[in-house]
Amino acid sequence: MKLHHCKHGRVSLCDMLVIITTLFVPLSYASPSFLSETIVTKPRHSRLFKSALQQENLNEQQSDLWTPLVNQGWKPCIDSTSTSLPLPDSSGYIQVFLDGGLNQQRMGICDAVSVAKILNATLVIPYLEVNPVWKDKVVPLTFECQTCTYEKYINHMNTNMTLSCICCYFEDIFDVDHFMNVLKNDISVVRELPDEYAWSTREYYASAIRSTRVKNAPLHASANWYLEHVSPVLESYGIAAISPFSHRLAFDNMSVDIQRLRCKVNFEALTFVPHVRNLGDLLVNRLRFPVVQSDDATGTEYLKQVVDTKGIKGRGKFVALHLRFDKDMAAHSACDFGGGKAEKKALARYRKAIWQGRVLNSRFTDEELRNQGRCPLTPEEIGLLLTALGFKNNTRLYLSSHKVYGGEARISALRKLFPNIEDKKSLASAVERAQINGKASLSAAVDYYVSMHSDIFISASPGNMHNAMVGHRTYLNLKTIRPNMALLGQLFMNRSMNWSDFQAAVVKGQRNRAGKIKMREDKQSIYTYPVPDCVCQQD
Repeated sequence: MKLHHCKHGRVSLCDMLVIITTLFVPLSYASPSFLSETIVTKPRHSRLFKSALQQENLNEQQSDLWTPLVNQGWKPCIDSTSTSLPLPDSSGYIQVFLDGGLNQQRMGICDAVSVAKILNATLVIPYLEVNPVWKDKVVPLTFECQTCTYEKYINHMNTNMTLSCICCYFEDIFDVDHFMNVLKNDISVVRELPDEYAWSTREYYASAIRSTRVKNAPLHASANWYLEHVSPVLESYGIAAISPFSHRLAFDNMSVDIQRLRCKVNFEALTFVPHVRNLGDLLVNRLRFPVVQSDDATGTEYLKQVVDTKGIKGRGKFVALHLRFDKDMAAHSACDFGGGKAEKKALARYRKAIWQGRVLNSRFTDEELRNQGRCPLTPEEIGLLLTALGFKNNTRLYLSSHKVYGGEARISALRKLFPNIEDKKSLASAVERAQINGKASLSAAVDYYVSMHSDIFISASPGNMHNAMVGHRTYLNLKTIRPNMALLGQLFMNRSMNWSDFQAAVVKGQRNRAGKIKMREDKQSIYTYPVPDCVCQQD
């Protein structure tokens, strides 16, 4: 096992934890990745599935499926209501350390900017923790290690990867210059702390209780909470590090300017780095103009002219589909996904290894959960939903998802209904994907970018990606299908329902769920429901 030291030549806390976990972590806990993810599955809804295959090419595609949304009377509105004045003197530096996946971190960044505004503080570019569930490949570092946690090493103990500090930087994912330029009239932002505060690192706060760390921020705290509890820290020390910082700012009872600032960060300031955008553009172009093999003897490739729904030659249309069916989601749900005893045993072992056997909503039966719409849709069920809505089997689907639990066996039913399924690997070469290879956060950023450029987006179940897409696409008035989870759960439990009745129920139940604006209600996220906070009524 090779250990990488920090740049000053000392054995870091990271290296010490590697040694400790090597000696004391049980194999069953250290190696959840070895649990089988290959579960043999058959179509669970064989009656509907067979009918869908038979009628796929007979049904007329609904004429309004690909039609862009009409203007709904709103327009983006992120400018401050106050007059533009020079920024007042800063009260100190605010640091935040963000964990979770890309979309959760994205929301945290927006809240961090808003908290800095509330406190009249200078924001240090947020520090992004690597999500241990995604298992980013570890790259040996040439700079000083700043963060390391026990859990992160557990996920790497029995791999062939080199062990070193796992660091992730804002500028690896987001365009820092653009971020700072967009927000220059709203708050002060610095890339890093001045030398006098260089001691304020993640490692520093992990090693002992520190007076400059604020760790008791409640979920959805008010603006007054920050003024009462964080301002004194800034006054005393000139710096405050807030950790944890996930969902730490309320959505209600905020000033119009703070709400608009959150929208400005999310929808305008956060732009991905150029190589993510370039790869995303390449994928979108190949989805719209598929490369096919020519029939001549030379075997050369050419760009096929795709015929759109109006019969006009030009760019093709595609649906971005987020399956959200990874192992953690399946294990954390008490739902039955049709994999039989083998799947139940595999998920039980995984739950025991990761969460000591705890299961989300375990007090409910599978039937109760489906009636409540709390079971994620399987790839097969998403395929049946799309077919019932009128999508033809030549529709191009882009899978913007992490690894699907069950692998190709789980996706096979969806692929039979929609053979033109693509993802990053099928559309781009290994060379073209080199800069994101093994980096789950960057891979997720590419998926986000492609999904934002799709004609239609749909997710198999609510989650951070679903919520982010619903909000961002609502802000831009783009078509997004929100599955009626409760209705679909009830329909899929009816084993005797014929295709005609199923299709009619789906079409009726999904009416007004393809992008019609839904006003934000109390306690709902502004990032999922940006109306009316992020928009203004058009004249």
